[in-house]
Amino acid sequence: MIQAMIADWHRRPWWMNFIFYFCVYMTFIYMPFDIFIKPVAEDHEIWFGFALTGWWAKATAPLHWLIYAAGAYGFWKMSSWMWPWAAVYAGQVVIAMFVWNLVNPNGAGWSGAFIAGLVFCLPMVALYRARPDFSA
Repeated sequence: MIQAMIADWHRRPWWMNFIFYFCVYMTFIYMPFDIFIKPVAEDHEIWFGFALTGWWAKATAPLHWLIYAAGAYGFWKMSSWMWPWAAVYAGQVVIAMFVWNLVNPNGAGWSGAFIAGLVFCLPMVALYRARPDFSA
């Protein structure tokens, strides 16, 4: 079993493993909790930087679940269809982090928006440049 885990770890770049395992966590642990256990009054979903709460959040959570499940499967198999779609989704996260910091009362304003956007540009660019990894 350990050998299989080591072999799986070496299938993709080290940084991509973190994204893969994040997708696995979100698919099998967090999203089922979010959808089936978390009370509607506490539910939040962020889409393009805008927060949805309550029933709107609960209604759109399955789409997030589907995205994370597709990511987990795509990174697990290193499927060719992941390029460029993983980078496109990461680009949406860049936009969301930027916008959220501007429109949310708890956001950090312009400086936070630029910093968050720049930080999340790193995986976006790395995923865009990872085309050869997905064509194996």
